[in-house]
Amino acid sequence: MYFKQDKIQYLGASSKEPFAFKYYNADELVAGKPMSEHLKFAMSYWHTLTAMGVDPFGMETMFRPWDDTTDAMEQAKARVYAGFEFMEKLGLRYFCFHDKDIAPLGKTITETNANLDVIVDIIEAEMKRTGIKLLWGTTNAFAHPRFMHGAATSPNADVFAYAAAQVKKAMEITKRLGGEGYVFWGGREGYETLLNTDMKREQNHLAAFLQMAANYADEIGFDGGLFIEPKPKEPTKHQYDFDAATVVGFLKTYNLDGRFKLNLETNHATLAGHTFHHEIQVAIQHGLLGSIDINYGDVLLGWDTDQFPTNIYDAVLTMYELLKLGGLPQGGLNFDAKVRRGSFTEEDLLLAYIAGMDTYAKGLKVAARLLEDGVLEQFIQERYASYDQGIGAKIEAGTTNLNELADYVVAHEGELSNQSGRQEWLEATLNQYIFETK
Repeated sequence: MYFKQDKIQYLGASSKEPFAFKYYNADELVAGKPMSEHLKFAMSYWHTLTAMGVDPFGMETMFRPWDDTTDAMEQAKARVYAGFEFMEKLGLRYFCFHDKDIAPLGKTITETNANLDVIVDIIEAEMKRTGIKLLWGTTNAFAHPRFMHGAATSPNADVFAYAAAQVKKAMEITKRLGGEGYVFWGGREGYETLLNTDMKREQNHLAAFLQMAANYADEIGFDGGLFIEPKPKEPTKHQYDFDAATVVGFLKTYNLDGRFKLNLETNHATLAGHTFHHEIQVAIQHGLLGSIDINYGDVLLGWDTDQFPTNIYDAVLTMYELLKLGGLPQGGLNFDAKVRRGSFTEEDLLLAYIAGMDTYAKGLKVAARLLEDGVLEQFIQERYASYDQGIGAKIEAGTTNLNELADYVVAHEGELSNQSGRQEWLEATLNQYIFETK
């Protein structure tokens, strides 16, 4: 055993026990379904099992008992057992991985793939033992020096081919493990300077890469979702998947929107200068929301801090949109979050996940009440009521023109008036629901 705590139990909001859920009660019915079905929480293999507290200014601060060996394959095996013990303790039903997370790189891709096969055998056995599922898989095509200029957008065709080989293997693993989706995060799919970049050619290459991946998914019978994860910057100055709107435009430009959806992350929205609510709405409006990564970014820092999600407003508004949507059939809520460098014990990992799971459980309950009472929906409907009849209905139907609109203004000029947007009252109402929901 790597964690001395017993399985984490729900003890309610009045409990002072740190190793207990205050709001996450897996079997509690909310909006007609158990809380666990609304909240398909997933463990991030990378931040949870392999992150050692390194940052751009400091060395490792964490020692994990499952890494107590210098043999890379033995470490990889131990991480599997530690990860599944961790998920069992928290009642997590899903996990996510990069290929590089689960097995060490070999001297050749053939050796790397052989390492992956050994570890996947163990993962598959643990999945069968516990009933824990794979939410999605992906490949790390950004960390190795070969990807210094990008992967699918590299100016070097050999690098493009290497990334394709990695995706092929990772997609096969994801299918074998029954993954509900596969994510493409273009960590270095962007540019540092246009002085050496053919931007259109690189985007053409990226589209071709994604089409090949979709074709291969069909070839092997993988029917899970294919998701692209937007991020505006870091590590490159300008990413081609800058934000949700940029990715939507890219997918539509290359006729890929029928096959790909978006995996959105809270911290990436912050870096793009958006709220997470905004990014979710953009994806939903185009029918392209696939899955989400839940974390929190420090608005005072200009990089991806990947903190555990404790912002109740993000949680409420995210769950509000997901409830209206009816959930994420092939997606879930992945904890793409890491403990701070100073939170270096195994206990801190448990405490961090408890905090995040409780935040989203509370957010779910508040969102369900808001939606049931229809406060926001009713206000929005009334605000746009002028488009439900008369000249407004003709505008929306596309059955009017500038001549008719100009005549309308002349005839009704004295009657034109606006109504208050009531922003402060709506924000106070949201606070009231947060404060009053048990």
